[in-house]
Amino acid sequence: MHRGSLFRHADFRRLFAGDTASQFGVFVGNTAIPLLAAVTLAATPFEMGLLTAAETLAFLLIGLPAGVWVDRMRRRQVMLTADFTRAALLLSVPIAWWAGVLSLAQLLVVVLFVGIATVFFDIAYQSYLPSLVGREHLLEGNAKLQAVQSTAQIAGPSAAGVLVQVVTAANTVLVTGLGFLTSALCLLRIRAQEPAPDRGGHARLLPQITEGLRFVFSDKPLRAIVGTTGTANFFGGAFTAVYVLFLTRTVGLPPAAVGVLMAVGGAGGILGAVCSGAITRRVGQSRAIWLVPLVAMPGHLLIPLAAPDWRLGLAGFGAVLGWFGMIVYNVAAVSYRQAICPDRLLGRMNASVRFVVWGTIPLGGLLGGALGEGLGLRGAMWVAVAGEVAAVLWVVCSPLRHMRDLPTEAKSGSAAA
Repeated sequence: MHRGSLFRHADFRRLFAGDTASQFGVFVGNTAIPLLAAVTLAATPFEMGLLTAAETLAFLLIGLPAGVWVDRMRRRQVMLTADFTRAALLLSVPIAWWAGVLSLAQLLVVVLFVGIATVFFDIAYQSYLPSLVGREHLLEGNAKLQAVQSTAQIAGPSAAGVLVQVVTAANTVLVTGLGFLTSALCLLRIRAQEPAPDRGGHARLLPQITEGLRFVFSDKPLRAIVGTTGTANFFGGAFTAVYVLFLTRTVGLPPAAVGVLMAVGGAGGILGAVCSGAITRRVGQSRAIWLVPLVAMPGHLLIPLAAPDWRLGLAGFGAVLGWFGMIVYNVAAVSYRQAICPDRLLGRMNASVRFVVWGTIPLGGLLGGALGEGLGLRGAMWVAVAGEVAAVLWVVCSPLRHMRDLPTEAKSGSAAA
């Protein structure tokens, strides 16, 4: 297989198609569910913070043991189970709406259990790619899949904003559930035989969890990456908790315009995904991780300036610039951690990283809700974006700043243990 030829890989095409359906559903849901809570169920800022926290609380509750369990199972089967589970849960929302019994409590329960399924899917997904395409194609594979995510980030919120106005927010959640169902059907068509999981080593859970954590935090570049991503996600959780309320109540935008503005940042994400390979080859993987976000992430400081005039365009430009830097960073960082990790530790490594970097989101969501109540929605937005920008200091002040390229070969398990 030659560079740039992953679309000739039949099973990667199936994974790509499934990911496209899933990501479209995710970003429709990421707009429709907060709009459902804010507009239809009249949620307060604190309740919106609870909703944001519930979406990612599972990473704190089961993130670490889930990595051990994924390493003991076939990863495609884990992904399929998660997709079918998420589809069933989300389809319950429009059913409850049709029956006239939908409540914020049900919405919190649904997003909590969808989050649990997502923990398993995401850990299995990032651990499955190296065995499917080979480590030498990780940068290309991650860039293509990141491009899907960024494209869905444009199309999903725009479609959701329009659908919410036309068919109501509850009915729009149908699209999210159908996206996960379509993803599962695509994964079922993958023909490659996945290697049998390694069930050897420690029989007990705690030593296996410790081994994954030790691998992550013994590597200085990876430790800095985890610090940056975890901090950015903490303040990103605060941002998410108040963003829809800020746009609808402070800026005064209708749902369709909210969807459009939330989608605009995805244009920068697509550009970042398309350019990530070329940027990484030109400036080096290390600089793609620290220099690009250092230059681009301050664009997010323009978002709290949004108002129903020319400043809305300024906020959109800031979102584009920030997402460009974030996606270039993500592609390089994820490819690095997948490349250096031995196969037997992939699930635990990804779980350890996700436990930290996603486990901060529910805490950030609660902070955002509290800040929205105490400082007002625009004040909460300023704190959130300032924290996101400051997060890059972890990688700027690390050994990454003195490097151009990073290792691309897996470490031995003994070296990391």
